[in-house]
Amino acid sequence: MITDLFVIATGTSRRHIQTLAEETEASLKEIGRRPLRREGMEDATWVLLDYGDVIVHIFDQATRDFYDIERLWGDAPRRQYDTATSA
Repeated sequence: MITDLFVIATGTSRRHIQTLAEETEASLKEIGRRPLRREGMEDATWVLLDYGDVIVHIFDQATRDFYDIERLWGDAPRRQYDTATSA
């Protein structure tokens, strides 16, 4: 098994992607989690935060469309997150 859970998100700009990554790290740090690996913050077209059991991918739309990683895991169960109903 590679991981238990992938989180895949899309940011609207380079700064937005960096902020999403920074806030993810800060929130998980509060519960004692630190990433094992962190990549892509400078370019911020695809940021990867690897927590071992959870891997967070934050893309810009063009990069997400190009790599289409959802296709690679097409048989995995999916959970949609809707911010309008999750607050």
